[in-house]
Amino acid sequence: MPGDPPRGSDEKTVAGGVLGLRRFTPARIALGRTGTGQPTAASLRFMMDHARARDAVHAALDFNAIAQSPRSLGWSVVHVRSAATDRAQYLRRPDLGRSLSRAGRFDLESKAQGSDVVIVAADGLSASAICSNLLPVLDHLRPLLRARGRTIGPLVLVEQGRVAVGDEIGELLGARLVVVLIGERPGLSSADSLGAYITWRPRIGSMDSSRNCISSIRPAGLLPEEAAAQIADVIDAAFVHAATGVRLNDLRSAASPAPIGAHIR
Repeated sequence: MPGDPPRGSDEKTVAGGVLGLRRFTPARIALGRTGTGQPTAASLRFMMDHARARDAVHAALDFNAIAQSPRSLGWSVVHVRSAATDRAQYLRRPDLGRSLSRAGRFDLESKAQGSDVVIVAADGLSASAICSNLLPVLDHLRPLLRARGRTIGPLVLVEQGRVAVGDEIGELLGARLVVVLIGERPGLSSADSLGAYITWRPRIGSMDSSRNCISSIRPAGLLPEEAAAQIADVIDAAFVHAATGVRLNDLRSAASPAPIGAHIR
């Protein structure tokens, strides 16, 4: 029709806008094409990222090596296993990763000390997340907790662990609050993402709605020092309101009109 823009101008405008978004995300957008297929470089990058994600899920974490650095910094470290006997069973039976082995339960029962906070680190679904991000988070988090006068229990390393294993650990150690740092399920743009799950009064059978989650902790996402500050902020709020999860968010929201999402997720 008369006055219509030249054919193809809309497509160029849209393409230009999408290309601009690439500055803000590692997601696969505006890859281009070669004929009817993807460019070779994009296809190879996809295969590489997929391989990294698979490796992150199946890789075994060297817990002895992981424990050395925290011990050298004065942490009391306990290494336990979940009820899953190996990685294959862990992936097939998520329920087994949520509870401790008999030996692990016995070991922790002898170490109960009733601390304010217990930190649990589990391999989860990404060993590389623990290797890359655990120590930086611990380095920033411990001074923040000590400055607030929080007593900290032993650092518990869990092999083949899932989030809910922290409930049993916190209950056995008599902790008022547990923080579970765990390797998150890898994506094609993030195979090394660490998650933090915070639960007040951890008990076996605690609901997921009773937790706060801070996710995507990694150099290309939420930096460890920022994550540590957010974790400490959630812990402060938990001790004020004696709650975490949905209840804490509701209480914080009622107490202040400021949006809660900036600090608590």
